[in-house]
Amino acid sequence: MKTGERIKLLREEAGLSQLDLSKLIHINNSVLSRIESGKRPVEDHELKTIADYFNVDADFLLGRKDIQRINDEKKDYIDHVLGWTDEEKEIAEAVIQTLRQLKSQSNKPK
Repeated sequence: MKTGERIKLLREEAGLSQLDLSKLIHINNSVLSRIESGKRPVEDHELKTIADYFNVDADFLLGRKDIQRINDEKKDYIDHVLGWTDEEKEIAEAVIQTLRQLKSQSNKPK
């Protein structure tokens, strides 16, 4: 999967239109459109901005890693150290997803 496709996937998972995301990260909408379609390479500062917004590793966006979230690499270690039950992990994941949705909704233009 190419960089633009990964950005589009993350954007759609967050329930954002191209226009919404472009406003949130202060990138021209036509630039974002060309990046997502593969017609324009993503510049370093844009890559950093997008990775930071979605809290993903820039290497994931570049296709160099299949792990999206920076913390996913440490998940097994954390699970072992904390000794969480499956139920506790499900609750924590639900809380995280709710917080992401609230963040996404609060960042949408009014």
